[in-house]
Amino acid sequence: MKSVYWRLILAALLLAGCGSNASASGGEAPPPFVLVTAAPNASPTPTPFQPIPWTPTGTPLSAPVTDPVSQTSIPPAQTDLPTIDPNFLINTVAPLPNIDPAFANGQETINFLLIGSDKRSAGASFRTDTMIVAILRPNEGQVSLISIPRDLWVSIPGWENNRINTAYQHGISVGYPGGGAGLLKDTIQYNLGIRIDHAAMVDFDGFRKIVDTLGGVDVPVSCAYTDWKLIDPSYNPNIEANWHLYTVNPGVIHMDGDLTLWYARSRQKSSDFDRGRRQQEVLRAVFTQALQTGTLARIPELYNNVKDSVETDLGLADLLQLALYAPKMTNADIRSYYIRPPYVSSWITNQGAYVLSPNQELLSQLLTEALSPSARTVERQTVTIEVMNGTSIPGYETLASTRLNYAGYEARVVPSDRQDYAYSVLIDKSAAQDRSVSNNILNVMGMLPGSLIPAPDANSSAKYLLILGYDYQPCFRPEKLTE
Repeated sequence: MKSVYWRLILAALLLAGCGSNASASGGEAPPPFVLVTAAPNASPTPTPFQPIPWTPTGTPLSAPVTDPVSQTSIPPAQTDLPTIDPNFLINTVAPLPNIDPAFANGQETINFLLIGSDKRSAGASFRTDTMIVAILRPNEGQVSLISIPRDLWVSIPGWENNRINTAYQHGISVGYPGGGAGLLKDTIQYNLGIRIDHAAMVDFDGFRKIVDTLGGVDVPVSCAYTDWKLIDPSYNPNIEANWHLYTVNPGVIHMDGDLTLWYARSRQKSSDFDRGRRQQEVLRAVFTQALQTGTLARIPELYNNVKDSVETDLGLADLLQLALYAPKMTNADIRSYYIRPPYVSSWITNQGAYVLSPNQELLSQLLTEALSPSARTVERQTVTIEVMNGTSIPGYETLASTRLNYAGYEARVVPSDRQDYAYSVLIDKSAAQDRSVSNNILNVMGMLPGSLIPAPDANSSAKYLLILGYDYQPCFRPEKLTE
């Protein structure tokens, strides 16, 4: 599964640039890409999820807050974090393993932290407003993506309780071992129990260059999204008249570097939770495109185009070596997780800051699942589903296939016999006619039980055929399909 590592590095270069929304398009670049490795004598023992105990010290919100995009009610918090021992140092954290991502056959997991910051100039203070942990399980061929919200209230080693997006800058300012990345890695391990093997950051220009070098990226947009966008990336973002409301509708949208950056970073009319969803949407699109367009063969071109925008301990020779390994992997192997309600609750600190307090029991369950191999994914990948677009609406078949991938199902598009299906149907061609399996597929697709048509076919290479009609609603909540 070593091809996974190259694709992860490529995606890291892209998504780590999706930080703050101070300027949804254009502006100065954040710090360069940094790939941090552990000490040579570190132990390779994986660290299990070990949450620290919480005791109430802050002030809960008096009423729930509503996520403006999903309309999810965020309940008031019931817990806060204790003040951490100021003498806590790096040697109290379990040692981090020294893992070469190209030769990690014996490791249970390899964990990457993808970071985006809002840094605008050299020496300026900044925060890390995009954090995605990618957990690779080479033996199972599975990847878990975990989006961490910037306002998560945590105990920062050697310092205090604060938002997680303040850890990196503080690590730099106090000379913490490993710098900002070292403190952020230890903060994640201390609070979430996730060992971080490598961290990555990239600037906005590097993001655009990679996407444009790819020739753009085709992003399956399942839910329409509207937000403020610069009319042209060269316009001054400080002039209000240079902005307009821009909408991407459902479909497979070909995005250049600037549009991809806007789509993955904007949050003025949504939320950090929804931004995490869109960032993982872009990650999955990059994974798909890296295989379909021969990107692996273009590593030298990519490297030459972005080497001035990034810093990494991987050279061109390392990337080429990684590209030698390209076994089959699809988006069905990727599981998406989001730290959002109900795993966090709204909270006001004693200093009056609005933050997200972890709900310990629920968050523990989520992270335990994300860190473990998924038997359900393996089981569902034995179920191949053919997808046919029975409408004249372009892209429905790709959106439905992507939706099935989120749930762990393998899907392949087949040609349409006609384009006048009023209603979507699921044809069960399997010999078993197992209603538990078909009902799960119907539930993933938002279809009613009456949409199932039994039609056993011993000669069919797929167990199911999904025909999309004009009643199909492409928008879905990916966190419901994984969790």
